[in-house]
Amino acid sequence: MAERLVVLPTYNERENLAPMITQLLDLPIGLGVIVVDDNSPDGTGELADELAVQHPSRVAVIHRPGKLGLGTAYRAGFEQALERGAARIITMDADFSHHPRFIPSMVEASARYDLVIGSRYVSGGGAPDSPFHRRLLSWGANAFARTMLGLRAHDATAGFRCYRRVVLETLPLDSIFSNGYSFLIEMLFMVQRAGFSVGEVPIVFEDRKLGASKISRQEIAKALYTVVRLFWQQLRRRDIITARGIAAPK
Repeated sequence: MAERLVVLPTYNERENLAPMITQLLDLPIGLGVIVVDDNSPDGTGELADELAVQHPSRVAVIHRPGKLGLGTAYRAGFEQALERGAARIITMDADFSHHPRFIPSMVEASARYDLVIGSRYVSGGGAPDSPFHRRLLSWGANAFARTMLGLRAHDATAGFRCYRRVVLETLPLDSIFSNGYSFLIEMLFMVQRAGFSVGEVPIVFEDRKLGASKISRQEIAKALYTVVRLFWQQLRRRDIITARGIAAPK
């Protein structure tokens, strides 16, 4: 497969999958795609298999027995991408809220940064289709995560990312406690704590046109819990280091 692989978690995305993969493969940067399907009842997994037959060298499918969560889907995709020799691993949603047209600029920026985030909250980015209450909720969640954890990225909850291979080889991914969308916060926290560089490029986040949103109030509560848990973990780590007479890292 290609040296640049997109990990595409899916659950009930049959309407979006074929056009998404077509646009990804049409980009002039030689992408491959790994679909991670959680036994979608709408037949997304079967369609993914058909697309893999049509593009055997560029599309692969991981079938999982049920809806096991976004975090474990990413880990399954990361593992296969590394096995296939990918130098850049891209994550995104399958519903076109993350549009493929932004990927070339993200890959270009990955020459300078270990992790590149497709960001709504840098100059040139935005989410014009989102209702005001959703934009306010997203902004508040980001502000909370950045303040509590010292995260430097403006869009800490974004799932549109491009990782250098070394990041995923270095981080202990199996130790990540979070699942669902809170995985994204914990992953960014670990990337920054490990000393890897993080950059952002502007994207326009578009509300899905087909299918139903997967974000629930439970996911939001889990994300808030994750931020608080990581904050206390960080505080406790600093207390232990200080007690041993070693200067705590900034």
